[in-house]
Amino acid sequence: MSKADTAVQFFDQGRNCAQAVAAAYAVELGMDKPTALSAAVGFGAGMGRAQEVCGVVSGAIMVLGLRSGFREDDGREKINVVYAKVRSFIEEFTKQKGTIKCRDLLSGCDLSTEEGQKFFKENNLREHCCGFVRLACEILDRENFQ
Repeated sequence: MSKADTAVQFFDQGRNCAQAVAAAYAVELGMDKPTALSAAVGFGAGMGRAQEVCGVVSGAIMVLGLRSGFREDDGREKINVVYAKVRSFIEEFTKQKGTIKCRDLLSGCDLSTEEGQKFFKENNLREHCCGFVRLACEILDRENFQ
């Protein structure tokens, strides 16, 4: 099963978008799934339903950081490599979806309100999020993001 399929499965099981991406890569990156789910939980719905940076982007950035193997005594060079990959990821996601902002990706649906959450469910916007989860993993699995 691909990481994208695994992430979508986590998402379909009720995990948020950030959790789905982070957990799909957790074991491969030396983190157990419960820790990944806990670390990523606050990033869902654009950071606690603030609908800022999409949770899949936050989850992907966590993956890129874990892939770097950054350690306490590593220098600025390693940080700069991670920053470059983060910017490349954001550029690619934005190229395909137009933005990394949750609210814009969901066409203005306000998840911080009961009405917005109802609209999200009634209009099956979760399927859009599922596509964002898949896309984030597909980008992460490209050679230049390894």
